[in-house]
Amino acid sequence: MATKTNKTSVPEAKAAMDRFKTEVASELGVSLKDGYNGDLTSREAGRIGGEMVRRMIKKQEEMMK
Repeated sequence: MATKTNKTSVPEAKAAMDRFKTEVASELGVSLKDGYNGDLTSREAGRIGGEMVRRMIKKQEEMMK
């Protein structure tokens, strides 16, 4: 049976993604705390993740021009 791990290939990327997530959450008015944030609603978590993806896609598109 295969096991799933959430290891980051580049350790520095984890810290950068955490900062990015915190920045996006702050702009959306969702408060995150250090560590576990399992008390977020699915809607809040989805808003944060969706906005992060939108910004990453926009940045990549700009770099391709």
